[in-house]
Amino acid sequence: MNQIIEKLSEVSDRYDALFVDLWGCIHDGLRPFETAVAAMQEYRAKGGTVIFVTNAPRHRSSVAAQLVKIGVAEDSYDDIATSGDSARAAMFRGAVGEKVYFIGQPHDLTFFDPLKIIENPVPIKQVPLEEAEGIVCCGPRDPLADPDVNRPEFLYAKQKGLKLLCANPDIVVDRGDSREWCAGALAQLYTEMGGESLYFGKPHPPIYDLARRRLSALGKTVPDSRVLCIGDGVLTDIRGALGEDLDSLFISGGLAAEETKTAHSPDPDLLTAYLQKEMVTPTYTIGKLR
Repeated sequence: MNQIIEKLSEVSDRYDALFVDLWGCIHDGLRPFETAVAAMQEYRAKGGTVIFVTNAPRHRSSVAAQLVKIGVAEDSYDDIATSGDSARAAMFRGAVGEKVYFIGQPHDLTFFDPLKIIENPVPIKQVPLEEAEGIVCCGPRDPLADPDVNRPEFLYAKQKGLKLLCANPDIVVDRGDSREWCAGALAQLYTEMGGESLYFGKPHPPIYDLARRRLSALGKTVPDSRVLCIGDGVLTDIRGALGEDLDSLFISGGLAAEETKTAHSPDPDLLTAYLQKEMVTPTYTIGKLR
């Protein structure tokens, strides 16, 4: 049963920890949502723990630096779990071989920074597609271009039997008022073409395991029944929470703002229709995180 709420504080005392999506919930890629940041600060002040769980294809220190740059208060969270860190661990364990073909933008190259927690990591070398044993995809080279521009490369890669490691399962994200493609759109295309894609972010289990480890590293022992997942992606945040049997709070004013006609709160009938179409049932829904 999905319950529409006005403020996080209506239900937050039921939970000891929050797994919170970043893009579309805490910021829009350019600036923070002040009410969301304030809600995190208030929750932490009452003793709760906030783990930002993001499909960013970079390690957590890189994401933390980005949060500082756009003005997200450092006292609004306790730690960060990234899709990038989950995927990097797999890469350095040899999931796609030693010689990899990289798809992404220059700022994504931190993905290849050494990962000291892996014993005997595979020595990774970036090579042209013709020499590759696998593909590492952090996102499109041009996030505004149709993913289909990758079809010729993907056809060649599929014929060679290369696996594609997807560092960000998100399909799209809104940067300010502009909608951009993410690595998940490329991985989806590769899979549709008959290739094999490996996923490590939401809604897949590895990133939730990482988030739980982040909690444990803080000395927090929190049962799943006391964890609330928050996000604006029904296919990632909400479906992932359902897969992990965790409660969830859907932010309808993010990616689904138009479909749910969310201004302050969603239209209840449109929200119900949208969730039925996507075949998900969050525990709660809120227009914007506040």
